[in-house]
Amino acid sequence: MSDKGGTGGSAQPTPRSEGQGGAKRSLNATRALRHRDFAKLWVGYGFSEAGSQVTQVAIAWQLWLLTHSALSLGLVGLFRFLPILIMALFGGVVADAVDRRRLMIVAQLALAANSVALAVLTFEGRATPAALYAFAFVAGLAKSFDNPARQALLPNLVPPDELPNALSLNATVWQIATVLGPSLGGALVAVRGPGLAYAIDAASFAALAFAAFSIRYRPTQAPPKGALSLRAIVDGLRFVAASPIISWLMGLDFIATLFAGSMMLMPIYADKLLGVGAKGLGLLYSAPAVGALAAALVMAGRRPVRRQGPVVLASVAAYGLAIALFGFSRDFPLSLLCLAASGAADTVSMIQRQTIRQLLTPDTLRGRMTSINMVFYMGGPQLGELEAGVVAKALGPTFSVVSGGLACVVAALGFALWVPSLRKLRDTTQVAEPPVAPTPLPE
Repeated sequence: MSDKGGTGGSAQPTPRSEGQGGAKRSLNATRALRHRDFAKLWVGYGFSEAGSQVTQVAIAWQLWLLTHSALSLGLVGLFRFLPILIMALFGGVVADAVDRRRLMIVAQLALAANSVALAVLTFEGRATPAALYAFAFVAGLAKSFDNPARQALLPNLVPPDELPNALSLNATVWQIATVLGPSLGGALVAVRGPGLAYAIDAASFAALAFAAFSIRYRPTQAPPKGALSLRAIVDGLRFVAASPIISWLMGLDFIATLFAGSMMLMPIYADKLLGVGAKGLGLLYSAPAVGALAAALVMAGRRPVRRQGPVVLASVAAYGLAIALFGFSRDFPLSLLCLAASGAADTVSMIQRQTIRQLLTPDTLRGRMTSINMVFYMGGPQLGELEAGVVAKALGPTFSVVSGGLACVVAALGFALWVPSLRKLRDTTQVAEPPVAPTPLPE
């Protein structure tokens, strides 16, 4: 399906060249790692995400011990989302106007300093709910610049026909991080307290900053005049508004995660409903990543999905159903299984949505498209945590989680019925900008 929103002076998309080795490469699950710059960024991203997952468990548990309030847990999502809402569009403009690699370095170092400050407060016994909320706010502010830069940089590091594999590998390393990170975080919090978790997080951000510093890619074109301006923001908004597939995907992601975003209620399930404590909390946070890792590995080793629209809709519905079943469960192994299923479904949807958006967006607009999408894909879960906390306080955590999962299923069915262009969407890997010349690793 053609996209009518191409702007920004980019060349018209050209069909992907298959080449004689295309079929063989499609069976190589790690083919994108042949490209040096992508491989370096991939490793650094894995370390950074593992540290972030350690901190997620630490903050949730520390805040629960300080307040014993579901609403207080939900407020973390609000403080993460506010800076994204305020600054994300500007972050996307900056990502399209400057060296994205340098912008990543600055953002990662800011995140590291933020984690160091929280670690010091915790070690000194001066951490308060206000300090935790301030940490979440500053982290959201830095990510408003980091995420557009990192995601917009990725298509420059691999050829278009290997972008789905690169995204699958990114999802794989992220899921590995979310398996190991929460488990490590739960153990650290139980044995040594949250301070050490925050210190580890700081080191992980420094690892990604170093990886970004070491990559060789440099932009080949200078940004156009007026790249840092209000008009640049407007151009990005116009592109998304004129790209119905991209707009619908953003809307579906937001609605689904708004209702099914209940991860900040995990301390209540671990403490009150399942009785598994801090170590069990780490396993609950890790369970979605186990299923997601399995899904990402399967997708990395197969050819790109052709029926992308139906796959996205089905996986969103499956995600909501798994969350609803988790809400009902009082059996710990069954709860872990439901969360693993939700992670697998979410990863299938995520990889397809990222591939579609990146390949339908000119490189000169990728930072702004990503920043607009960030308002949706980060705003949904963060506001969803607030919504889950409010509903849990009023009607109980079980009703909050179950109703949110079912609302996600209804949203997927509604989009399938009322958005035929999304339901009928087929292979976008056949359409892409001319490939860059990524640096392969030596044989």
